[in-house]
Amino acid sequence: MAIALALTVGVSPTAVAQTFKVLYSFAGYPTDGGQPAAGLLMDAAGNLYGTTRYGGSHEGCPGKWQCGAVFELDTNGVEKVLYNFTGPDGANPTSNLIMDAKGDLYGTTEFGGDTSNCVGISYAGCGVVFKLSGIKETVPYRFTGGADGAWPLAGVIMGAGGALYGTTNTGGAWGGGVAFKLVGEKETVLHSFCSENNCKDGTYLTSGLIMDAKGSLYGAAALGGDANCGCGVVFKLTGKKETVLHSFKDSPDGAEPAAALFMDASGDLYGTTFVGGKGSNGGTVFKVSQEGHERVLHTFRGAYGGSGPETSVVIDASGNLYGTTLYGVGRGRGTVFEITPDGKEKVLHNFCTGDCSDGADPSDLIIDAKGNLYGTTYGGGINRNGTVFMITP
Repeated sequence: MAIALALTVGVSPTAVAQTFKVLYSFAGYPTDGGQPAAGLLMDAAGNLYGTTRYGGSHEGCPGKWQCGAVFELDTNGVEKVLYNFTGPDGANPTSNLIMDAKGDLYGTTEFGGDTSNCVGISYAGCGVVFKLSGIKETVPYRFTGGADGAWPLAGVIMGAGGALYGTTNTGGAWGGGVAFKLVGEKETVLHSFCSENNCKDGTYLTSGLIMDAKGSLYGAAALGGDANCGCGVVFKLTGKKETVLHSFKDSPDGAEPAAALFMDASGDLYGTTFVGGKGSNGGTVFKVSQEGHERVLHTFRGAYGGSGPETSVVIDASGNLYGTTLYGVGRGRGTVFEITPDGKEKVLHNFCTGDCSDGADPSDLIIDAKGNLYGTTYGGGINRNGTVFMITP
């Protein structure tokens, strides 16, 4: 749970010196994974876990891509590939992982699965939900591309009794993706998006779900909503009932919320929009109350503080808010930013301004008990296959 923030728009025009360290540079096929497109998971011992979209030891997925991998990075910076995807068991994960009390890992892959039973896109597969126990993988569910959905881009969360909840980017009864519940190998569609005129309920989900103490689910759809804009929505699911809490209108509140939300102790929701915002098209950080009242906490303006946030945000114990942008300052390829409680933005790191050995195109951050930030980059690194990095603010 996050704590409430009271932010105003502000920006520091220069990057603030921080302790930045590349913990690992991926080599790619066939040595290890390559191009991680999701954030990390940290266990109690400080080991990091994640997925890579490409790389791995298997080359034979759609278009002769490498199929991707699940990796572990220990506290000494030693990487170990836990699993290499092969196609039928999943391919090209873009999701973060979760871990249960037994240490088993769960996630999704965008493609792969049963290619013979994937409606309209059989060459790639419609994606899977997977479980990894040590180095043994099982596939609780393979999507078919029909009413059950297809192409899960985000990971899953775990609710009561071990039930898994997640989203798909497309498929469903109306083609706009679904929110689903998985108990064992049985999937239940909680909502098929784009079911209303002009997709007022939202469509094109690129992010996952969060859950409150009562079991209600919350998420964002990157498109749909207001008929005059189609700029995305923030929604709530109570059972199978969907409520749109906010429809974005581009200016001043932003457009295309592409990342998962987080919730504070009061139930307020926080997130980012990839584009839009007042006086710019650089994206925003926003807050939405349970009553649907939205407030823009920060508008990105490109030249000084980066632009294009498409990832979630995290906060520290002092109320500082952290996240990443896809586009950097000047010729940079992404930033890590901090927004202080008084509303000022600091650029903690500007990627790929030199030889790109530090990485390029960062994804979600996590934060440890000491306030250290960890993340991945999709590109850059000494092998141009992405990195795992750490920042001490």
